[in-house]
Amino acid sequence: MTGGVTSSLGEPNPIAIAGFFVFIALSLGITYLAARRTRDAEHFYAAGRSVTGFQNGLALAGDYMSAASFLGIAGLVALSGFDGLIYSIGFLVGWPVVMFLIAEPLRNLGRYTFADVVAFRLRQKPVRVAGAMGSLAVVAFYLIAQMVGAGNLIRLLFGLSYDFAVAVVGVVMLTYVLFGGMIATTWVQIVKAVLLLLGAFLLAVLALVPFDFNPLMLFEAAAERYGGGVLAPGGLVSDPVDAVSLGLALMLGTAGLPHILMRFYTVPDARTARSSVSYATAFIGIFYLLTFVLGFGAMVIVGQDAIRGVDAGGNMAALLLAEASGGAGFLGFISAVAFATILAVVAGLTLAGAATLSHDLWVNVARSGEVSQREQLQVARVSSALLGVLAIVLGILFEGQNVAYMVGLAFAIAASANFPALLLSVFWRAFTTRAAYLSMLTGTGTSLLLIYLSPAIQVDILGNAAAVFPLRNPGIVSIPLAFLVAIVAALAWPEPGAARGFDEVERRVHLGAADPV
Repeated sequence: MTGGVTSSLGEPNPIAIAGFFVFIALSLGITYLAARRTRDAEHFYAAGRSVTGFQNGLALAGDYMSAASFLGIAGLVALSGFDGLIYSIGFLVGWPVVMFLIAEPLRNLGRYTFADVVAFRLRQKPVRVAGAMGSLAVVAFYLIAQMVGAGNLIRLLFGLSYDFAVAVVGVVMLTYVLFGGMIATTWVQIVKAVLLLLGAFLLAVLALVPFDFNPLMLFEAAAERYGGGVLAPGGLVSDPVDAVSLGLALMLGTAGLPHILMRFYTVPDARTARSSVSYATAFIGIFYLLTFVLGFGAMVIVGQDAIRGVDAGGNMAALLLAEASGGAGFLGFISAVAFATILAVVAGLTLAGAATLSHDLWVNVARSGEVSQREQLQVARVSSALLGVLAIVLGILFEGQNVAYMVGLAFAIAASANFPALLLSVFWRAFTTRAAYLSMLTGTGTSLLLIYLSPAIQVDILGNAAAVFPLRNPGIVSIPLAFLVAIVAALAWPEPGAARGFDEVERRVHLGAADPV
């Protein structure tokens, strides 16, 4: 409990390597079984709409409990103290928005992607093109976080180079996305969610052993060693405006994440979609409480200097804690769990991106809906391969970034580009095609521009002395602007046909449809 922990990270860990191969073998077994059932686009994208509420709840939790949650948040808490919890709280409070506003309308109105809902009563092509731009931007930033975490993890545990480690993850993930589709991805997520909850619980218990299982004693030890500031806000986000901006992005971004929204199409009906959110919220809530203990446990037991010495972004804090608390064997188990976490989330993201490219752009824009199931499945698989290559390239380019922070930027884009259009299309009769695509383009473009002009890029990556845009998260500007553009455009250019279609939207939202379109 003195810090200065000697770590075997960076040397091959036999237990971790064995765990990797066991999980890969299990994943490939699931993929083989799933491939026999993946005969058309409905199975590839939506698992044949046969997933139960409990299963989908676990899979949703698996999609959401990513490398950012397990590795990134624990690292932020370990290095910044109390303020690292802003990500845990922000990630969690987005779920009531999903439950009460999004889950049922999405299942009743859509087929494979969130753009199905936005375009339901509007002109298809401009809405889907704009929606695809926002979705692909979200997927790209989310992929960065997962691949950076994966590269660091495998580099340290296998002794491989970072670039090669990222490539290995990309190839393994592509194997079961290409052949197993959503059926394989769902079951891999379920297995991973169970392993992650078990691993985080065991790690939290071991971290509390020196403190008589009393979290308050752990927090007191942190304050004694690093000062009372670690228990107060301001260690990570000192600007109140930046804190509000980050909070808005995390809270509203959940309802705009393509890989999360896509999960609601895997269940048979809207009621099951709502129940799956209830299960997911419970699992995720428990997990985020554990990450707080893990972060402070790493701060006290491992020490901040040791954590920074292994990875400047703090992403290995949970693994260092696992070794300090349970030895090399337990480190191997937790590392295998972290690997499963990253692999499963990358698969879900790739599948969501492939759905956007193939279903939204190819089928509904390029081919105007005139396409066979065979062709749609082929295009989906080609899209998955392209996104796999993109994930590898992005992971290599952004080496060294904190993964929780990168996911926070993905949430900002999702909250700006996707959420306003999705919400207004379902609940506002006056919403129009022009309002939809202008809102989505504004949200995507503004959030990306402000991220580029922020300290995260200008100072941290490019090395400039100051940034043009002072906030690290653009949500407080880009989210209201996307709503404002949508409202102004809808009022300035009314669309009578879209208003008439709102009656069918209302009917389906409340009563559902036997055959979603």
